[in-house]
Amino acid sequence: MTSPEHQSPDPEPTKPTGSAAPQYQDRIYRSLAGIVGGVLLLAVIGWLGVDAVFAGEGRTPWLALAAMLFLVPLIVAYTLRPAVYVNDDRLRVRNPFRVIVLPWGQVASLRSGFTNEVFAESGAKYQLWALPVSLRARSKANRQEARAAAQAAREGGRGAGGAVEGPRRHESDRAMAEMRELHERRQGAEAAQGEATVRWAYEIAAPAVAGAVLLAVLLAVG
Repeated sequence: MTSPEHQSPDPEPTKPTGSAAPQYQDRIYRSLAGIVGGVLLLAVIGWLGVDAVFAGEGRTPWLALAAMLFLVPLIVAYTLRPAVYVNDDRLRVRNPFRVIVLPWGQVASLRSGFTNEVFAESGAKYQLWALPVSLRARSKANRQEARAAAQAAREGGRGAGGAVEGPRRHESDRAMAEMRELHERRQGAEAAQGEATVRWAYEIAAPAVAGAVLLAVLLAVG
């Protein structure tokens, strides 16, 4: 499940003011299931780790500290961190270990398969971790759409009034549809041009690597 929000997490450059000024507030897509799962995992690791640190004997406290240093950043990276920020000018993808900023003019396409992905004009492909694909929900929506089309065809011959309500798509599919629409509308805009940038999340990778090294050393010295 994804959760679109309307807020701007980072300061934006100075924008024109006045009634005719466009809106630059970000729309944020995140996975609620991922956030809930991450919070639960962190709670379990915190409970077990703290207990091992204060009640453990010998090397157990050190092993617990190393394990927490290794696991906590990874859990945060894969559950709490992923998000997709969208506004009229660009798409910003926050994945577990990278932040990718793509002005709409640099986006070639947005595709959905077993994963949701964005393709840059350079040919680079980036997975949207914050928008997990639900094949079950997609299959259910396709069946509902087929039934709705068949019903509309039957009622159309009788001149029945009223539109048949369309299938309820999975949140990630709706998010992808909204982004495709915005991309088509804004890819040629002057404000949506620029260079694509990729930044590695060293604040996540560094403690995880340090924890892995410390854990390996402790296990090696036996």
